[in-house]
Amino acid sequence: MLYFDQLNESIKEIEKLKKPEKLLIGYRMYFELMQERKFFEEVVGSSMNPNKRKYKQIKIKITQDEYQLLVI
Repeated sequence: MLYFDQLNESIKEIEKLKKPEKLLIGYRMYFELMQERKFFEEVVGSSMNPNKRKYKQIKIKITQDEYQLLVI
């Protein structure tokens, strides 16, 4: 999936400089990413509480921008 690959590439680029602290993901982008089985399994398995879920040990923050994807 395009968004899943884009997310992983962004994480790799940031990891070269520093440890990523947070993923800012737009609500529609999050929906698209949840269609990817690998992303879904890791995120849902990281916490029972949707507000504390993580991907690759990086906290996820869902934003109101539809297709935002930012690794900080």
